[in-house]
Amino acid sequence: MKIAIGYPPLESKKGIPLLAQNRQFQWARDPWNAYPVVPASAATLLKEANHDVVWLDGIASGQSFKEWFKDFKREKPDLVMIETKTPVVKKHWQIINQLKRQAPKLITVLVGDHVTALPKESFENSKVDYVLTGGDYDFLLLNLTNHLTRKEKLEPGIWLRQGEGVKNTGKFLLRHDLDVLPSINRDLSQWQLYAYKNSNYSRTPGTYTMFGRDCWWGRCTFCSWTTLYPGAKYRAMSPKRALDEIGHILDHYPVKEIMDDSGTFPTGDWLREFCQGMIKRGYNQKIKIDCNMRFNAGLSQKDYHLMERAGFRFVLYGLESANQKTLDRINKNLKVEQITSVALMAKKAGLWPHVTAMVGYPWETKKDAMRTLRLARELFQKGYVDTLQATVVIPYPGTPLFEECRRNEWLKTEDWERYDMKEPVMKTPMGDEEIMGLVRGLYASIWTPQFVARKLKEGFTSYDRFRYYLRLGLKFFSKRMDFVGQRSSL
Repeated sequence: MKIAIGYPPLESKKGIPLLAQNRQFQWARDPWNAYPVVPASAATLLKEANHDVVWLDGIASGQSFKEWFKDFKREKPDLVMIETKTPVVKKHWQIINQLKRQAPKLITVLVGDHVTALPKESFENSKVDYVLTGGDYDFLLLNLTNHLTRKEKLEPGIWLRQGEGVKNTGKFLLRHDLDVLPSINRDLSQWQLYAYKNSNYSRTPGTYTMFGRDCWWGRCTFCSWTTLYPGAKYRAMSPKRALDEIGHILDHYPVKEIMDDSGTFPTGDWLREFCQGMIKRGYNQKIKIDCNMRFNAGLSQKDYHLMERAGFRFVLYGLESANQKTLDRINKNLKVEQITSVALMAKKAGLWPHVTAMVGYPWETKKDAMRTLRLARELFQKGYVDTLQATVVIPYPGTPLFEECRRNEWLKTEDWERYDMKEPVMKTPMGDEEIMGLVRGLYASIWTPQFVARKLKEGFTSYDRFRYYLRLGLKFFSKRMDFVGQRSSL
């Protein structure tokens, strides 16, 4: 069977879509590309099962839809899998219908957090054949193809057309053993497309891993990926299997940096065993590791020093807000006072902390939001963090925040195309332009005189650092422009 993993180009005046393996969606003027680990894992599993696999990422390759569609027609796949998200699901419905007109026997499959939350919707609005729910859609896609070719019984989590109706095989279970996954065939999934334009990397080429699925807390009310991976179902590869994956990358690809995109990197004994393995195998001398982490992970100063010795560099934390009432309300399980002290521990160890922050919560006033901006500025002034990402809060379907918005009548619209951070979609005490201005203000908070002087000094100590800071400086201006926004018509 011939299977295409497809990311059709989505042409828009808003910019280029940040779609693959993104927990939040944006249109960007200067896009970065996250290597989509689970689709790449799916491609590898299918290839090892002797299926013919073709990778058609028209977004990362910069194709027009006409160019992508030409490649699609030439390849003539029997099945195509498309990852979708809330703001572009309507576009994917249109594309599926167009593909089915071209090839009526084509089997179409949608995956992602939006269709996991609202699986029936896609059947009602398009000619899609299957929806794979949950985050283990690499395993489910293999199961589906084996069902179609070998009559293997379908696993729970699959929705499908049956006559004029729709049926499903039950709730997805997330019971798959990640240690049985083969090392990802990155050539098959065109890893170079994603190796250079990612601002997380200080050195390129880089690539992604995902040793855990997804976050061991997994209960933040705003996070779209809690739909795919509830925290209670968190699983991680064994430290040995994770180390073997890094060894495979080092043996086969000229990668200089790895971003592990587990929602939160495994901690405790797992982390210590992994770090000791990095040192023992000598991988810490060959590659840098980046990861997502939580401020409340319980790591000691000793743990952070061990991470640095093991080759860790970039550590991403979700700050989200400097208001305790907000952190409590979004179930972040975090105290404001932990933010500064933990960032300082990471910095003391020689790591490069990065923070994410959001504005536009329905209950936050401008005064509340300014606390977040002031904390971000303070962290940069003191040198406790190196980089920042700022976004508008979006209540994705399937999240507790979305349901809270519905109960309280906070939603301005349920037109999914508008859930793209170009405007706030929740009612708040602030105006839309105030919110967009605060996002730009968060990015501007980086540029304190102390921060600039420190980075100029650091930049002249290393060519890699100099190139990295230059790249981030250019990225800063494009990110601010992404949040110029458009006035709501509501």
